[in-house]
Amino acid sequence: QVQLVESGGGLVQAGGSLRLSCTASGSTFSSYALGWFRQAPGKEREFVGAIRRSGDNTVYADSVKGRFTISRDNAKNTVYLQMNNLKPEDTAVYYCAATGTFLNLSRLRVYDYWGQGTQVTVSS
Repeated sequence: QVQLVESGGGLVQAGGSLRLSCTASGSTFSSYALGWFRQAPGKEREFVGAIRRSGDNTVYADSVKGRFTISRDNAKNTVYLQMNNLKPEDTAVYYCAATGTFLNLSRLRVYDYWGQGTQVTVSS
């Protein structure tokens, strides 16, 4: 079992930055790949990015590539989502998720554990 808790959300103006954190407890953090997803009102949850267990390989959705960066600190059981140059369309609840697999990290169904989400609102 893994428990995930996100933090760092808030209200920011367009062009600004936020850093989200997701801290895990309950199991061996370094055994899991971590993903970030988001869900805007009335829309399906979508993939943002993911980082593999070792932290040396990341993948991003095209919509955030070049603006968002995922990193992890296995010693602190924490994964981060640095979001720069935020746009109003980035407004959503952001979720982190953990999976024991290393394949298809952009797909929701491969993730076994989810956090409760943190709200990010970008004003224009």
